[in-house]
Amino acid sequence: MVAKKKAPKSLKAGRPPLTRPSGTMSRKASRTLINKHHQLDKQRRQAASKGDKATEDSITAEMETLGGISLYQQASLQGQSTERGGDTSRLLLEWLPVADLKGSGRKLRLLEVGSLSTRNACSLSGLFDPVHIDLNSQEPGILQQDFMDRPVPMDDTGRFDVLSLSLVLNFVPDAALRGEMLKRTLEFLRSNPPDDSGAADESLFPCLFTVLPRNCLDNSRYFTEARFEYIMGMLGYSMMRKKTTLKLAYNLWRKVGGVNITNVPKKEINPGRTRNNFVITLQH
Repeated sequence: MVAKKKAPKSLKAGRPPLTRPSGTMSRKASRTLINKHHQLDKQRRQAASKGDKATEDSITAEMETLGGISLYQQASLQGQSTERGGDTSRLLLEWLPVADLKGSGRKLRLLEVGSLSTRNACSLSGLFDPVHIDLNSQEPGILQQDFMDRPVPMDDTGRFDVLSLSLVLNFVPDAALRGEMLKRTLEFLRSNPPDDSGAADESLFPCLFTVLPRNCLDNSRYFTEARFEYIMGMLGYSMMRKKTTLKLAYNLWRKVGGVNITNVPKKEINPGRTRNNFVITLQH
């Protein structure tokens, strides 16, 4: 009998080992490091899924020589710097009714999962009461925490108006765990906008901001933008904003209720040798 494959117990299964970063790097070097990291991480996860421990360990060792997750995060931080226009939260801020929100006198509660910095556009806007978490905190203001282990709020006083998953889902090591992460976001967002929110809030909040590499939606054998929207719809999300750049796909989803989850298995949609294997699955 074939042994049943165990699902990963935490998001850390999708992260390489830690090493200390040193110095800074050029734009070209940071881009090269990020691309190489993604390639090796994909190969490592493929080896792990096949039970090929020798290959997995070999790739892990190679990732260590590149600096591991710490150096990758350093490269990502440089890529997100203001002068390079890479801070994904800038677009989220552009999508929000900033003038109305400032006039309301109430700060929105923001949970940023996979946070790299407490100094991004949203954090510095004055609109939010932010909570930053990451598996490998790079700053004192970022709580080192696995989102899947974060205690679920008991009521709306502990929930959030906005939850951000910017370049997070693509690092979750298992298709089913990605689906579970999306389901879990529902428990951290307010049931309804607060009474003092005003009309501006009612049009967008509570909401989930997602950013994925574009090739997760455009070049996967098993996943498409339409499939993503279908899954989010079953979870009770309605897409309010979207933008696609050369590298990234941004979406803003409003939590509207009406959750109706059915099984969404891994199924080949776009055959092709050059396509990747990214997919999100759901289980009822």
